[in-house]
Amino acid sequence: MSFPLLTATAALPAIGAIVTAAVPAARSRPGGEGPRGSGTAKAVALLFSVATFVLAMTVLIRFEPGGARYQLTESYDWIPAFGVRYELGVDGIGVALIALTALLIPFVILAGWRDADHLENSSKRWRPTQGFFALILMVEAMVILSFEATDVFLFYLFFEAMLIPMYFLIGGFGDRASGTDEAQAATQRSYAAVKFLLYNLAGGLIMLAAVIGLYTVAGSFSLSEIAQARADGTLEMAASTERWLFLGFFFAFAVKAPLWPLHTWLPNAMGEATAPVAVLITAVVDKVGTFAMLRFCLGLFPEASKWATPVVLVLALVSIIYGALLAVGQRDIKRLVAYASISHFGFIILGIFAMTSQGQSGATLYMVNHGLSTAVLMLVAGFLISRRGSRLIADYGGVQKVAPVLAGTFLVGSLATLSLPGLAPFVSEFLVLVGTFTRYPVMGVIATVGIVLGALYSLVLYQRTMTGPVKPSVSKMPDLKVRELAVIGPLIALLFFLGVYPKPLTELVDPAVGHTLSDVQQKDPKPDVEAAK
Repeated sequence: MSFPLLTATAALPAIGAIVTAAVPAARSRPGGEGPRGSGTAKAVALLFSVATFVLAMTVLIRFEPGGARYQLTESYDWIPAFGVRYELGVDGIGVALIALTALLIPFVILAGWRDADHLENSSKRWRPTQGFFALILMVEAMVILSFEATDVFLFYLFFEAMLIPMYFLIGGFGDRASGTDEAQAATQRSYAAVKFLLYNLAGGLIMLAAVIGLYTVAGSFSLSEIAQARADGTLEMAASTERWLFLGFFFAFAVKAPLWPLHTWLPNAMGEATAPVAVLITAVVDKVGTFAMLRFCLGLFPEASKWATPVVLVLALVSIIYGALLAVGQRDIKRLVAYASISHFGFIILGIFAMTSQGQSGATLYMVNHGLSTAVLMLVAGFLISRRGSRLIADYGGVQKVAPVLAGTFLVGSLATLSLPGLAPFVSEFLVLVGTFTRYPVMGVIATVGIVLGALYSLVLYQRTMTGPVKPSVSKMPDLKVRELAVIGPLIALLFFLGVYPKPLTELVDPAVGHTLSDVQQKDPKPDVEAAK
């Protein structure tokens, strides 16, 4: 029996969460230097996150892009009476997103190193530092399992379970730089956490009904068994049945993604969360929604996916333009990044449902590259906000004169957000637009408006916060420290590397995209003009 590598990759952060939570309660040090115990919890969480990254890299190395569709598979009986199996497997898209998740979590932990310190109180029995980092590791475990699950019921369990630790991370460890008193800030955090939970639970409940309906029709939760039954002709769904099931799955994934008009929880959640948790939301958790559209919506319901494509493309275009327009008008830095992410997710979904190899490859690359670029911008914004104590853009100005390294990294994050050529998101956005234009030229042209608006909100954000006269409130602002540079530096290096050499990613995901297009029986449109011989 081979080593269960996929299980180990997901189990390690879960074990790390338990060990981190079990670290003894912090005790105040003599002289008020800070609590003991909390440092141990941080070190344990970081160690487990790095070990998980090593396992994820092992998965990446062992995966053969030209091999079977699902590799490193594991399959065990779990609830035989209901046909539920513990069934895991990864394709190129899943491997890329597992690697992204495992890469980002150590940086999230380092960036949030002191985010729970202010909650430490030796007179209380709860352990906020242990809880904060344990919850992050638990989210990582559930996200990785979601990318690995090839049993629909198993996927649904982790798709829903990740909401609980995220709820506590938003509501219990939220941002303290809202500019309001603590009671009002606590109310805002609670509102954001509850809104996040209710939106996603509503989507999950609708999906649960669709999961049950799928089992009733197919008699199995296994992706491979359902695909084989379709190929053999032993499974036939009525068009109306397939469409209802598709809508049940798609609704849940559109909430998670998020897609307009189901997006309204994201600005609240990202605005009230700490910067590292905001990265966890949009760079890691939300990717489960777009990933699931590729794996489950297109894989299980190909005819319904083609039927719904015109409407989905319109919703994606609305997300692109609407998110960008609202980002332009934001006064809050973190909410601006949230609305920018809504626009970016519109590009991802546009690429998925363009039903072309360029579009879907671009969408997959966009998931990875958006995770990197948003992590850089949001984490640097978090460092900026923690120094000034305000999220309002108007409270900044002239930062580049007093903290040039901070301003420089913020500039790179802003340029990556607008998809500047030479940085990783450019390749993704270009492929999405090319893939869309070849099949839907009008929609491809409209989507380019989002690029213009992206340049506007990104450059205006930088200009208003970093340039101009130095405001008195930032005149003594310190520059980035070693720990903060250790967080941002590798991510910026990856943005440049994948911007000039995306081949490792494209070679990884292209075969999986080919399988997805085969599921929906789509081929790339032939060019109107043939090349000269």
